[in-house]
Amino acid sequence: QVQLAESGGGLVQAGDSLRLSCVASGRTDRNYIMGWFRQAPGKEREFVTCISRSGSTTYYGDSVKGRFTISRDNAKNTVYLQMNSLKPEDTAVYYCGASNAYSSDAARISRAYDYWGQGNQVTVSS
Repeated sequence: QVQLAESGGGLVQAGDSLRLSCVASGRTDRNYIMGWFRQAPGKEREFVTCISRSGSTTYYGDSVKGRFTISRDNAKNTVYLQMNSLKPEDTAVYYCGASNAYSSDAARISRAYDYWGQGNQVTVSS
């Protein structure tokens, strides 16, 4: 079992930046592909970004490309999501996930994930 704990969300204004963190604990001996998804009220969970086990490959959803950056520190079992130029439409609960998918390309869908964090609210006011 792997437990994921997210932090760093909050209320910001449009144009501001936030950094989310996700710390993994438990069976961290296996290296997972890590990803971030988000879910706004009344909407389906949306892919935001994911990063390969080594950190060398990343994918982004079209709506965040060029504004968000995912990174990981395997020594600290932590993945980060740097969010810049935030917009009101970025408002959502952000979830960190760990995937055993065979490649990060396959980890762009939520059903590829084996473990999820509890979610962290990000609210962007206009």
